[in-house]
Amino acid sequence: MLKHALEDFFHFLRIERGLSDNTIHSYGRDLKHYLDYLENTVQKQAWENVNRKDVMGFLYILKDEGKSTATITRHVSSIRSFHQFLIREQIVTHDASLHIETPRKERKLPDVLSQDEVERLLDIQENSVLAIRNKAMLELLYATGLRVSELITLKVSDLHLTMGFVQCFGKGSKERIVPLGDVAKRALEHYLEMSRQELIKNKPENTLFVNRHGRPLTRQGFWKILKGLTLSAKISKTITPHTLRHSFATHLLENGADLRVVQEMLGHADISTTQIYTHVTKTRLKDMYNTYHPRA
Repeated sequence: MLKHALEDFFHFLRIERGLSDNTIHSYGRDLKHYLDYLENTVQKQAWENVNRKDVMGFLYILKDEGKSTATITRHVSSIRSFHQFLIREQIVTHDASLHIETPRKERKLPDVLSQDEVERLLDIQENSVLAIRNKAMLELLYATGLRVSELITLKVSDLHLTMGFVQCFGKGSKERIVPLGDVAKRALEHYLEMSRQELIKNKPENTLFVNRHGRPLTRQGFWKILKGLTLSAKISKTITPHTLRHSFATHLLENGADLRVVQEMLGHADISTTQIYTHVTKTRLKDMYNTYHPRA
């Protein structure tokens, strides 16, 4: 029976591969669905009789049921592992899952703020040392497209305000130079002159942005600050630390910047990663057309 081999496979995963119960449960959910299809839809009696057409038929059913690409990809992975087990145990002489392609993952377009929303978010009243710091951080993020991990590890020595650029180290410790706009430059100068020294209280600290105790700001700390500023700006979108990076790239391209220049500033090794922002700008243009054109 088909079911017996499935039970042997789960035993193999647990004993020989030492997988967790949760992982085995995930395999079981996918493969029991597959088994039900083979037994009841195409009425197979033995694994030797299962062929590539059967596997493809099952995947088409998942697609027709509206399963996501991620769900179908997971099913393909489970089925491949199981059929390889059948070969290894000499239960079958052929691999029915051979040459089955994994569906391409849908690439989710990043959330982007409109230029009006950015203005509202950056409209921070600098009435305290923390507000001055927050203004400098957000102006810097929007001006440069830095990742939040790059922002919180910046050193004071990484700022070159006279020359108008910031030096940062991205993924793989790859160094890049990103220009600063005048607004961000002024916000940073104000922070260095009026806020940072008061926060660190003459303690030796090289990190540029610090918390209220004068210690380096953490990712979680920045997230909490951003969440509060989003509420204050009355922005209904869910904003993450990456949203300003996405908005930086999208607004540059919308205003005519060269894709290669944006790639360099974002620190992307491959331009295909940057190209997602061209899809964002096209989507936004279409939305604007549908909203404002009288015959849309």
